[in-house]
Formats: sequence, structure tokens, C-alpha cells
Amino acid sequence: MTTTRWVAAGALALALAACRAGVGVHEAPKDQARAVSVVRVELRPIAGGLVTSGVLTPRNQVSVNPDLTGYRVSKLFVEEGDWVKAGQPLAQMDGSILQAQLDQEAALAAEQRATADQRDKEAQRVAGLDDQGVIAEEQLQARRFAALSARGGANAAVAALKEMQTRLAHLTVRAPVAGQIIQRNVNLGDISGGGSTPWFVMAQDGQIELYADVSEGDFEQMRPGVRATVTLADQTTADGVVRLVSPRVDATTRLGRVRITLPVRTDIKSGGYARASFQDMSRAVPAIPETAVRFDANGSSVMVVGADGKVSQTPVRTGQRGGGYVELLSGPPPGSVVVAKAAAQILPGDYVKADLSTAAASSP
Repeated sequence: MTTTRWVAAGALALALAACRAGVGVHEAPKDQARAVSVVRVELRPIAGGLVTSGVLTPRNQVSVNPDLTGYRVSKLFVEEGDWVKAGQPLAQMDGSILQAQLDQEAALAAEQRATADQRDKEAQRVAGLDDQGVIAEEQLQARRFAALSARGGANAAVAALKEMQTRLAHLTVRAPVAGQIIQRNVNLGDISGGGSTPWFVMAQDGQIELYADVSEGDFEQMRPGVRATVTLADQTTADGVVRLVSPRVDATTRLGRVRITLPVRTDIKSGGYARASFQDMSRAVPAIPETAVRFDANGSSVMVVGADGKVSQTPVRTGQRGGGYVELLSGPPPGSVVVAKAAAQILPGDYVKADLSTAAASSP
């Protein structure tokens, strides 16, 4: 038993001495380093590497307001989300008072027409009697003037009747275009007035676009026709095409705006958030082969080889992928040497013999 205790104590002393000397448990001796394939972190163009985000907005947003003021809303025909045709009724205002005025105008117009017809007949009876001495000249002119005046009054009454009929027709608020109702700001009983808030807001033809902001450095590559994959908030995607590129870059944010046309779908809603990945574009980003990234319970990382051949583990955050390479959003800077195959049985603190010629050969 005494001998056993001495052996255990000796092993413990050796372990403590090793720790004081700075030799890690997973650190292999430098003279036992083994050769591994390595690659450098380099700037590489990755297709679809440009990703941006923005707000879903109608391509043509149409505000609908009543033409008349002072009338109470008596009927509403649509709700938010409804699809309507051009000219379809959206709301109806109470026209009982206007209808009574219209009836009065119609009666007055009929009376004025009858009077005008009577005056025309009286003027026709004295036609051709000028300078014959049968009727005084003053009476002839008086009848003709009365006929003209009565006809003018009748025409004015008819015009007033038509104006009243037009006002009555405008008590029905109609959709100026076909599309989807995306906002309704009016309720039964409201009085039409000159408020700044529209009664209805429409997306013409239901067409929604993504208004996306692009950094100044990438903005120069933008052009109409560039394809994009747009990811919605629920992670569903839609194919989009750049329709319009703004002619200016914001002086404060250094961002330029592009408009991406999207298909008409019920799940693409105005005001929502979405991001776009541009398929026809590429940009140079720090990248390494996908095989160099290892995954464990702590996330993704790479094994970085130092100048002395010692390996250290560095966490990374990856981005776009393409052509067998993956973008490094965070991690070792360009020029760093990393182990090419994450499956290699190498631990932090190990020494390796890195074939730098292999790393150089991996350059584009």
C-alpha cells in the first residue's frame, strides 16, 4: 500500500509540473507535428452574395377620397383585403337632402321649358310683320326678347339639374382603378370633409414591390432586370426582378434604393419586411472552402494555423455559399491559413506541418 501511494503521488507531481510548464492536456509535441492540407482566407466572388432588405410597398398606391363634403356615410361595401374592379362602389353617402333638391330642380327646369316654349310661339306669331304697321315695332322686339330670355332661363335650369344629378352620383364613392383595398379609414356615420386621411388606400392591380436599400459600394452593379430571390417574414420565398434603380444615393446613409417587382400573391402584404438575395450579381468577400468549417455544440469554427505551425480554434459566422465556398461574415481575416478539412482529427494546441504551397495553389 505504501508503494502504491508513492506511485500515485509521483504521477500527480509530474502532472502538476507539466501544468506549471504550460504543457496542455491536448497539446501534442512540436516534433510530432503531422502534415495537413491548408487553405488561405481570401477575397472571392460568390454568386448571390449580395443580400439586402427593405419594406414591401405597393407599386402604385392609390388614395380614394369623397368628392363632396358634409354628407353622412350610410353604406360601406368593402373591407380591407377585398379585391375590387375599377368603378366598383366602395361607400355610399346619404343623399336624401340632395334628392329633394334634385326634385325641386327638375320641377323648376320643367316649368322653365314650358315658359320658353310659350314665349317661342308668341314670337313666331309676329314673324314677318316688321315694317307693315300691324304691330308696333316695340311690341315685336319685346316678344322676341321675351322668347330669348325664357329660353335662356330654361337652359340654365337644365344645367342646374344636370349639376345636381352629378352631385347625387358622386355620393357613391367608387374605385378609380382595379386592385386590392389595403386600408380603410372610414366608418358608418362619418361625415365627409376635407381631412388629410384618405377613406381608402388601394394597391393598384394588387402589385407589391420590395423597396430595398443597397450600399453605395454594391449600388453601382445594380441595373433593371437583375433577378432576386425575396424571402418573406415567414421564410417563404418569391422570385423578383429589379424594375427601377434610383438615380441617387442618400448623402447621409450612403444607400441607394432599388424597386423589386414581385408576383401578385396573397401572402405578399404591403408594409411587411423582406430581404432579397441577388442571383445575377457577385461580390468579393472573405471566403474559404465549405469543407474547412467545422460544427459542434459551440457553433461553427475553423482551425487556424499560426506561423509556428500551432493550431488554434476560431469561431466563425458564415454567409452566402456558392461554388464550394462559403462567405465568412466574421472570423479570421483574409490571408489567414486554416486547415482545409474540418474532419481532420486536429485539436487546438496541436502542431501541424502546413503545406503552404497547397494554400497558394488554392488562390484564384
